Amino acid sequence: MGKRRHHRGNVTSCVTNGGKTTLAKNLQKHLPNCSVISQDDFFKPESEIETDKNGFLQYDVLEALNMEKMMSTISCWMESARRSVVSTDRESAEEIPILIIEGFLLFNYKPLDTIWNRSYFLTIPYEECKRRRSTRIYEPPDSPGYFDGHVWPMYLKHRQEMQDITWEVVYLDGTKSEEDLFLQVYEDLIQELAKQKCLQVTA
Repeated sequence: MGKRRHHRGNVTSCVTNGGKTTLAKNLQKHLPNCSVISQDDFFKPESEIETDKNGFLQYDVLEALNMEKMMSTISCWMESARRSVVSTDRESAEEIPILIIEGFLLFNYKPLDTIWNRSYFLTIPYEECKRRRSTRIYEPPDSPGYFDGHVWPMYLKHRQEMQDITWEVVYLDGTKSEEDLFLQVYEDLIQELAKQKCLQVTA
């Protein structure tokens, strides 16, 4: 790649219903040459999801996801982006390939640690998270007590694990409007694009 410096990724993660998917889609609409990989696309089938002693399906854990397949998808994108940059000899920031990876357990999967270039984490309080969750339709549907018995406890557990992260994570207030969140991250990424030759984003 000559003198080019290839940076691997920017990540956006958050608690369930925190706004990460909406943010990722808004960024994709406004950033040129941008792709999105969503962690939700790598859930294992329901038949492979374990249940706990209370009968709750364990969806909010890494074991519920095919992370090897996700890593393979990310690697394929990165290799394609490298070939594209080299073959076209891109110099314009508008042509820099950008990858947004969005998901709820991105910071808890160690093989991803070396991917990120910029990292964002959306937070919302318990009451707002539970309210938003209640307005969504899931397949399979949430059973009574599922949020308090599985979803929120797993979020707290995974958030605690993030204390060991050694790189910078930008924490975003998920109660802000979609426009405010978009502008905050978009402006940050535009500054990063001005410094980097190849940027990948995660949400």
